[in-house]
Amino acid sequence: MDKENRRVCKKCLLQDIAPDEYLENMRIYLMGLDDDIKTEKTLYKERLAHCKKCDNLIEGLCRLCGCFVEYRAAINRKACPDIHPKW
Repeated sequence: MDKENRRVCKKCLLQDIAPDEYLENMRIYLMGLDDDIKTEKTLYKERLAHCKKCDNLIEGLCRLCGCFVEYRAAINRKACPDIHPKW
């Protein structure tokens, strides 16, 4: 099966997905978000800048809530889970 026609296993663990394939799936998900829930591009970048400076960011995950910060920052109704939110 060629790369374009492969389906992503929705029941796989991260350890079962090749890193490049996983990153591509993340990009596709973020690009496919509906505009009515998606954070405006400048604000999204600002949110990620705060996350990058945070001690709770570990390998793309927030230690406080366990989410992928790029997903959380991309949805406009989400907020930083810290006791004193950074965004």
